[in-house]
Amino acid sequence: MAVEQEALDAVALSRDEYDLLVARLGREPNDVELGMFGSLWSEHCGYKNSRPLLRRFPSGGDRVLTRVGEENAGAIDIGDGWAVVMKVESHNHPSAIEPYEGAATGVGGIVRDIFAMGAYPIALLDSLRFGPLDEGNNRYLFEGVVGGIGGYGNCLGIPTVGGEVVVGGPYNGNPLVNAMCVGLVRADGIVSATASGEGNALLLVGADTGRDGIHGASGLASRTDPEARFEEMRPAVQVGNPFLEKMLMEACFEIASEHRDWIVGLQDLGAAGLTSSVLECCARGEAGAVLNLECVPRRESGMTPYEVMLSESQERMLVIAKREHVADVEALFERWEVDCIEIGQVTDGDEVVLREDGVEVGRVPVEVATEAPAYTRDGQRSLDALARSQANPGAFPDLRPEAATEALVALIARPNLASKAEVFRQYDHQVLTNTVVAPGGDAAVLRVPGTTRGIAVATDGNGRYCQLDAHNGGAIAVAEAARNVVCTGARPVAVTDCLNFGAPENLEVYATLAGAVDGISAACEAFGTPVVSGNVSLYNESGGAPVWPTPVIGMLGVLENVDAHLGAAFERAGAEVWLLGGTVEQPARTLAGSEYLEAVHGAVIGTPTVDLEAEAQLHDLVLGANDAGLLLSAHDCSDGGLAVALAECCLLGGYGFAGEVEVEGRIDAALFGEGQGRIIVSARPEAGERLAALAEEMGVPATRLGVTTDEGVLRCGPVEADLDEVREAWESGLGL
Repeated sequence: MAVEQEALDAVALSRDEYDLLVARLGREPNDVELGMFGSLWSEHCGYKNSRPLLRRFPSGGDRVLTRVGEENAGAIDIGDGWAVVMKVESHNHPSAIEPYEGAATGVGGIVRDIFAMGAYPIALLDSLRFGPLDEGNNRYLFEGVVGGIGGYGNCLGIPTVGGEVVVGGPYNGNPLVNAMCVGLVRADGIVSATASGEGNALLLVGADTGRDGIHGASGLASRTDPEARFEEMRPAVQVGNPFLEKMLMEACFEIASEHRDWIVGLQDLGAAGLTSSVLECCARGEAGAVLNLECVPRRESGMTPYEVMLSESQERMLVIAKREHVADVEALFERWEVDCIEIGQVTDGDEVVLREDGVEVGRVPVEVATEAPAYTRDGQRSLDALARSQANPGAFPDLRPEAATEALVALIARPNLASKAEVFRQYDHQVLTNTVVAPGGDAAVLRVPGTTRGIAVATDGNGRYCQLDAHNGGAIAVAEAARNVVCTGARPVAVTDCLNFGAPENLEVYATLAGAVDGISAACEAFGTPVVSGNVSLYNESGGAPVWPTPVIGMLGVLENVDAHLGAAFERAGAEVWLLGGTVEQPARTLAGSEYLEAVHGAVIGTPTVDLEAEAQLHDLVLGANDAGLLLSAHDCSDGGLAVALAECCLLGGYGFAGEVEVEGRIDAALFGEGQGRIIVSARPEAGERLAALAEEMGVPATRLGVTTDEGVLRCGPVEADLDEVREAWESGLGL
């Protein structure tokens, strides 16, 4: 008997997908199996609309220790026998429904991905997007998300060291909540998420299983408009317990680092719960399994096998233990006061068999379950986007010189440019004592214990740019993330990404997704930064419209000597300030997609551009100058342009700036144009000539802008701003 459409809608399977499933199975699935396939074939788990595109990413390299998609996160060799494990993931729709718990469990999930590989989590970052904060619901979402990130991360004792907060109308009601985690592991100590070895035990450790999160993967993460489906999807939002996760993390790290010979694999229970964790582990190990569902500890009575298999209750891990060490593993978790119970065993078959009280309730072929259908489409750029990108920013009147100072003060008070200190002050960023460069600059820097090395991490993305030109916007996201890392003195080495887009069936959305992937790929090739992990979040829509296409890039950089790191702040008076990689004068086209153009003229138009070869040369110059001891600070010139970047350097360091270059040409473009590939550095007074010579030798433009001062004034062309006034605007921009 054919399944009812209502049942297919509940698990987000189309009729064609169901027919394909029946053909592959050779029979009709029962209700439990249908729910499992719905989750595993969802976009969230199966990447059916994005998988063909993701293959375009460069993913290999000398430092890469894992294959993309085959483990919970990506691992990169950073030298001295150490590896960094990193990944970024989204929790967008859950956060739109329940902002505190949605964001908190997003943190919990990404942390589990890291320690599932045997790495100890050492840092968190977040990349957040909200609608206008003067609207009550968006303010509620903002405060809940920030509270959830801080509440969960602080309880775990993991520092939140960086990220970004962006405000824009297209995110109204559908916030983007992307969480990134970074962990350290010995390069030879990485644990795989694999099930193999007939008779080995499947141990479920951590929290009891409840009804929270059911249909989270197939429903909440794979459908549109969270506002319209609020009441329906609210039960799918998980509830977190960070104190239990802390104990679970420490126990799993101990078993992975000290007793690795006791286990075969370790896997997080995230999206689709037991279904995905068991099936994916079996797929990697080319094995089958038998699960005895009556053994699964439950916190609610009357739970069905369907609910047990699809529950996304948090703080749970699957341990695949060698049969002879089951008692050892159980004793270790008991010592950490974490529940551990055997729920099944590995078989030499190719199916996962589900039993409850000895009665078979499901039989799922591993290969069928873990090979979701894949779709490719011919994307079509929207006429509106095409018209916007072809519009000329230079058609607007130039800024009057006498209005330049007022424009700077107004611009730096906008939420996207204002200080985020009131956000990151809610996060503990010093716990573990490895944080060398704290939040507030271009990238965070952390010390690698026991070595002279450090790592730098940053997240970046710009939906406005991608809305205008997805390819260039994707490339710019990588370029800016790389520049931010370079500004700390670190060499960019690897990327993790989170692609936040609308419904892929919309060919205009699909066009932006494909374009952004190609742009990211081009930039990663240019910088030698392979994509080692990531996540795709589609169906981000509200009020019938998709969010701006928003690829978020998490960039990792390595410092050979962490003590040689740089910060963004001006550090002393009398330092020479240089602009590397560009000139003060900028063409009107650099206003494309800029904060200035939107703030002053209410327009998001033009085509943002980036020169990847010039960017790579700029990286080499800044890193070489820092290695030579020429630099005191470095700061990326990006959102808000040159004037905003200079103001930030002054505000962060407490020093003024006296410019020596007069602005010629368009004032708005020179001060607020967002031309890419530019970094502001301050150099020791005796180092200016050497810096200029090095720049000329490497073929990178360099312009001496002026000097830092003890005065509380910023002078740059027609701008003469009192820094106390600028600071007041900067620190009040979020309205907290």
